[in-house]
Amino acid sequence: MLPPMTAAADTDAIAPPSRLWLLLEGRALGEFLSGWAAQPLLRRCPQGDGHPVMVLPGFVASDLSTRPLRGFLRRQGYAARRWGFGRNLGPDGGLEDRMVERLRYLRRVYDRKVSLIGWSLGGVYARELARRAPADVRRVITLGSPFRHPKANHSWRLFEWLSGMAVDELEPERLARMAEPPPVPSTAIYSRTDGVTNWRCCVEQEAPQTENVAVPGSHCGLGVNPLALYVIADRLAQPEDGWRPFAPRGPLRLLYCRPAGG
Repeated sequence: MLPPMTAAADTDAIAPPSRLWLLLEGRALGEFLSGWAAQPLLRRCPQGDGHPVMVLPGFVASDLSTRPLRGFLRRQGYAARRWGFGRNLGPDGGLEDRMVERLRYLRRVYDRKVSLIGWSLGGVYARELARRAPADVRRVITLGSPFRHPKANHSWRLFEWLSGMAVDELEPERLARMAEPPPVPSTAIYSRTDGVTNWRCCVEQEAPQTENVAVPGSHCGLGVNPLALYVIADRLAQPEDGWRPFAPRGPLRLLYCRPAGG
C-alpha cells in the first residue's frame, strides 16, 4: 500500500513522463507476446465464479483493444463484457448516463454485481460509475488510469482536441472527487515506467479497501501484461463480501515492484 501522497509528490506529478519512456512504449508488443507465451502459467490463476466483468478501453481505443483481456477473463470463468460505445474519445454529454444504463443492464441480466476494469481513461470512467451506482459494482480495477493531475500525461492536448473539453476548465470540485477512492474495493495497477501518464497520477489514496500494485511495463501494454493479468485474476476471484490486499506468494513476490511512496 502506498502512503498518502504528499504535497511535494503532488507537485512532482504535474510533469508528464520523460520522452524516453514515451519512445519506449513499443514495449507493449513484447508484453503482448509474453502474455501469449505465459498462457499455460496463467491458466493456474484462481478461477472465477461467473460474475460479470465490464472492461472499459482507454482514450482513442475501442473494444478491439480489450479483446485479449476479455478472452483471458472468459477462460478464467467470468462473463467478460465489452463497454459497447465505440471508440473512447472522451466523455460527451450523455456518455456517463449510457454507461450507467449498461452497468445496470448487466446487473439485471446476471442478477449479480458487476466488476469494472478500466484501462487508462476507461479506469477514470469505472471509478465514476462506482460512485454513481455503488450497489451494482462489486469492485474496480484500473490499469494506468490518471485520476489526478489531468495534464501529467502526453495525451491531454489530443484529449482537448477530440473531446472539445478544456482541461483547465474542469471544476476543482470534480478534480477533487476524481482523486477520491470509489466506495467499493479498488485496485490500481500501474507502472513506474509508464511512458504516457506519470505513474503518480495512477495510484490510490490509502483507504480500508484500496491498494496499489506496481508492475514493470508500458502504458499501452498493461492490458496484456502477464503480471497485470495475474493481479486481475487474483483480485476478481475474491469473494463478493470479502477483500484482502494483494499478496503474491513464493517466487511471485520477486516479480512485482516494491510499492513506491510518491
